[in-house]
This record gives sequence, structure tokens and C-alpha cells, in this order.
Amino acid sequence: MLGRLFGRGGERPAEDPYALSATRQRKNGTYTLRALGDRRVLASVEAADAGDWKGVKAALGSFDLGRDHGVLGELAEVDGVEEWIGQAVEEDAEHRAAALLISGARHVSWGWEARTSARAVDVTQEQWRVFGERLALAEEQLLAAAELEPEWVTPWRQLLTSGRGLSLGEDVNRVRFGAALRRDPLDLEVHIDWLAQLQPRWGGEPGEALAFAREALGRAPQGHPLGCVIAMAYIEEWVESDDADRLGSDEIRAELRDAADHSILHPAYVRRPGWQQDFSMFAMALSIADESHTARRVFRALDGAYTGWPWTYFGDPEGQFAHRHRHNRA
Repeated sequence: MLGRLFGRGGERPAEDPYALSATRQRKNGTYTLRALGDRRVLASVEAADAGDWKGVKAALGSFDLGRDHGVLGELAEVDGVEEWIGQAVEEDAEHRAAALLISGARHVSWGWEARTSARAVDVTQEQWRVFGERLALAEEQLLAAAELEPEWVTPWRQLLTSGRGLSLGEDVNRVRFGAALRRDPLDLEVHIDWLAQLQPRWGGEPGEALAFAREALGRAPQGHPLGCVIAMAYIEEWVESDDADRLGSDEIRAELRDAADHSILHPAYVRRPGWQQDFSMFAMALSIADESHTARRVFRALDGAYTGWPWTYFGDPEGQFAHRHRHNRA
């Protein structure tokens, strides 16, 4: 009934019959990408919003929830999932692992909603309490899902995020990172989560994250999205730095160009649902670095699709994207 919910999907055709139309959404040449730009993902999100577990399962029939972080992330952002997913956990024995995974991911997202993006000193005691309660429940459910489906990588990526939020320490998260890599040594989202762990604001050393990203790129075959770790490493360096021109060297621009050519701009790259987020990482890094040629290629491919993250590192993310989109489309 669930098709390939628990198996790998194939490559998408060049003309994607599931792509959502952006024509009616455009404003000044840009639009907010919905549901990874995919009709099937949108159907799953709408079913989740309606509390329709059968509908969620039916819509996910083409996806591998144990490996597709993007689809899981879309479900985790749906308000109200936490109100009904517990019943699916209790009553649907056949798909209990999937229900646990969705519930755990939702509680991670819901926990960070309670904490907000404020600085730690500005978070109230009540916010910390709710944050901790939600992440603790997420941990319990994600570990249960991982036990039921030992080959899944998505629970371990979520556990990296919850472990960082609960300040479980580098040793615990390093074990979780290793568990994720054993299941998929080239998983982009796992690497990006660990990249965050290595930032000085989480206890890492300056330069450690960039060295990690370079090592990861060296393992990635041509056309693999793992090359995006270079873009994110430089975005994180820019965020951590007090120097607005931190990325303004010819060497950095060349490294970003090479990484883009190796990954998202290589002919072997496969545009899966949500591919725009891969391109957005490079679009942001290249535009901050004031690189022009490759940035234009990336922004043209995005064709105005605003993905939210990573643009949320800016104070005015939509405005910054629109400005950089216009500048690099000229």
C-alpha cells in the first residue's frame, strides 16, 4: 500500500510531472517554494494539516522517509501534527516507526519554536522548560524509530539537532554522527548538521568546520550534493565573523566556484524534490563573496525560488534574496 515509503526512489525525469507551478505565486520575479516544489509532498503536507494519517501515507508512497530529510522536514513544520500523530504511533503497528519518526521530528521543530531564535540570554525560563520537554520527548521517539528501522538515517540526523539543543555534549553527538554516517557516508544533511556542531558558538574551534567541509568534498563523487558543505562552511564563517568582507578574496571565490562545478552544476547532479535548497546555499555564499559568473548561473537555475533557509541567516531574508536575485539575473 505504501509503495516505496521505506525504499529508495529513482531519479526524477527532466520534465517533472510532479512539479508545482510557480506562475501564480510570483511577486517581483520571486516566489516562496512550497512543499519542496512537488505535488506529492504538498499532498502529504495537506493531509498532515488535516490530521489524515492514511492520506499522509498514501502521499508518501514514492518517497523513502528513512532517508529523505526534506520530506520529513516538511511534515515536521506542520502545526498541529503533534495533536494527532500519537494516535498513529499507538494504533498503526505496521507503520509505527514512520509515525514515531514524524512525531519525533515534529517535536524537535516544535521545541525550537518554543525556544525561538533569540540569543540564549534572552530566552525565558518558561521557554527553556518547554523547549527541554519537547526535545526530551523527541529523543525518546527518535531512538525508538531508529531501533525499529536500523537502516534509517533520518532519525540520527534529527538526534544530532536535539542533542545539540539539550547540550548533551560533543561525545554524545559524535556517536550519533558516526551512526548516521554508517548508514549513509555521503548524506548532505547529516554533514551540514555536524558543520553546525563544529562552529565556535557550539564549542568548535575556528577553522575546524571548513577543514571538515573540505575533507567531505574530497570524498564526494562528481554531481553529488555533498559539495554544498563548502558553501555552508563559508556562510557559517561569515556569520561567525565580525568582518562583512570575510568571503571577499579571490581564493574563496575560486573555491566556491570549484565546489559548485563539482556538485550542483555538474551534469551528473540529480534534481530531486527540494533541489532548490542546494542551489540556495551556493547562491547565498557566492553572492556574499561578490562572485558574479557562477552566481548568475545558480540564480538563473533557481528562477526566483525562495527557500527560506539558509537566507534566514539575514535579518531580512526575503528582501535579501530578492535583491541578490535581481542583481545576479541582470
